[in-house]
Amino acid sequence: MEKNIGLQDLGKPETFLNHLDELLKAEKNDALENIGLLTAKPANKWIKESSLRPKPRMLFGEFWFEYELCILFADTNVGKSILAVQIADSLSKGRGVNGFHLEADGQTVLYCDFELSDKQFETRYSNNYSNHYQFSENLIRIEINPNAELTHQKTFEEYLFESLHQTIHTTDAKVLIVDNITYLRNATETAKDALPLMKSLKALKAKFNLSILALAHTPKRDSSKPITRNDLQGSKMLINFCDSAFAIGESQEDKNLRYLKQIKARNTEIMYDTENVALCQLTKPDNFLLFEFVNFGAEKSHLKQQSDNDRESLREKAVTLNQQGKSYREIGRELGVSHMKVKRLIDSK
Repeated sequence: MEKNIGLQDLGKPETFLNHLDELLKAEKNDALENIGLLTAKPANKWIKESSLRPKPRMLFGEFWFEYELCILFADTNVGKSILAVQIADSLSKGRGVNGFHLEADGQTVLYCDFELSDKQFETRYSNNYSNHYQFSENLIRIEINPNAELTHQKTFEEYLFESLHQTIHTTDAKVLIVDNITYLRNATETAKDALPLMKSLKALKAKFNLSILALAHTPKRDSSKPITRNDLQGSKMLINFCDSAFAIGESQEDKNLRYLKQIKARNTEIMYDTENVALCQLTKPDNFLLFEFVNFGAEKSHLKQQSDNDRESLREKAVTLNQQGKSYREIGRELGVSHMKVKRLIDSK
């Protein structure tokens, strides 16, 4: 930084030379900062400049923070889209999903729905196509336009990213959810295919200061083993280049129960590991299909098949708690199962 030096001091040779030396150093540092594709600064300057920007806030508990490129992955029909819409609804209204902290205010959210038709989307958020759920105007759902014409100059992926750029610029959205990532690039199985995709997403994030949640599939996996980063379908470039990642597992003990497990985190320590997964049940209390937080538990409890003795012990506990006047939901939270399974256990006595 240039010092304030009086005119009388500049007349002194040693002062003039020191001042000139500082000016030359400053000019050299400015030239150093931008060299082609690279930006180079002293480490202390990076930290000082970063400290002037706001701290990333939680968007979905410790699973996803602001300005992160996060990947949510799970097997088919486990509920990725259901949870993603629930998170999008939460962010658009500035109200957290029950059980998971939200620190950001309500904001514009772009939800790229490349999975469901508008009619399929409607049935999830209505009661038999009536009494429709009211989303915030901040939530903008996107589909592929079937009438759009591709040009010979651009591939489908290039045209799609160009259209995303225009949509983000027009809406000034700060959150982008992509359901799912394979639509952005047909092949992600090799580093050659996955790396350009992740580079494009990170460039999009940096250009618009976005928070991105990208949904991805897992191949058919062994449900007796814990979920790991190796279960994400495609190249390891996907997991290597994202900022955070979490997965949805399906309980083998209760078909309505799901668990959320952190796979990768950079803004926080891993809170939800194999010993402390977040248990949720799929439910539709009115006109909104959602994940309802139940409790925390160990992943292994939802991987193994219970023996007859285990099931009988669970039934006895449910019956005892019910006799104490506790509701099915209260019992479910205590036992780590859904309220529907509690009902089945009690009805089977």
